[in-house]
Amino acid sequence: MTGNAAASPQGVAAPALAILGSLVSVNAGAAWAKGLFPVVGSTGVVALRVGLSALILLALVRPWRFALRRADVPNIVIYGVMLGAMNLCIYRAFERIPLGIAVAIEVTGPLAVVILSSRHARDFLWVICAAIGLWLLLPVAGASALDPVGVAYALAAAFCWAMYIVFGKRVSSLDGGQAVSLGLLAASVFVVPFGVSHAGGDLLAPAVLGGGLAVALLSSAVPYTLEMKALKRLPQRVFGILVSAGPAVAALAGFALLGERLTSLQWLAIGLVTLACGGAAATASRPS
Repeated sequence: MTGNAAASPQGVAAPALAILGSLVSVNAGAAWAKGLFPVVGSTGVVALRVGLSALILLALVRPWRFALRRADVPNIVIYGVMLGAMNLCIYRAFERIPLGIAVAIEVTGPLAVVILSSRHARDFLWVICAAIGLWLLLPVAGASALDPVGVAYALAAAFCWAMYIVFGKRVSSLDGGQAVSLGLLAASVFVVPFGVSHAGGDLLAPAVLGGGLAVALLSSAVPYTLEMKALKRLPQRVFGILVSAGPAVAALAGFALLGERLTSLQWLAIGLVTLACGGAAATASRPS
């Protein structure tokens, strides 16, 4: 009965709005972060976002209350390092290319995980769709005038996101938010030294700390909370389809908040990647 309610238009409306709110919050946080780049650089912003998020979650979850198996430690460390590296790479990409394009390239990481775990040939149609979108974005054969270094960072973020999913699955059985909180702790140990070496004492300026806290809340705390609420009321497939709108929302946020203007070809490419992500979520095999 609950599942039917969740699948009905009335049941989908509220969680769908939560997903939309999550996507808007994430990209508002990214836009806010770009405003801090001239002050402390992308690495400084990542250090603030990940470090403050880790402190907040550690205080809320208190993961030391739960037993931790020795075998889980390496997976948590890799999970956290991939999370930290993903943030470093995507924020470096944000420095050089528009938000929507960076996110469109980045989401090919989780898309690859979905496709590679599929047993149906039909799902490879979405590979073709995403590949065409990427071709239109990548600076190859004159297809795009984007900064190749920014594109490379976005591709690295896509790989890190894929690995984050793989290793996140391995620690998903841990109690409560233990995996996420300890993963963020590992991520902060990895990324904070980069931020400190680049920005030094500027990270402790009240205005910078306040901006970093806003980024941490907008890009982590608020969207994660909204997504968890939506997941409780939506079928996983519907959730995946809604979340696939991320690149399009990022492009709109970049236009509205940062004045980033894309060409018609770039909008087409983002649309193709978004379609591939939504299609893969819609046709992916149901878990047994």
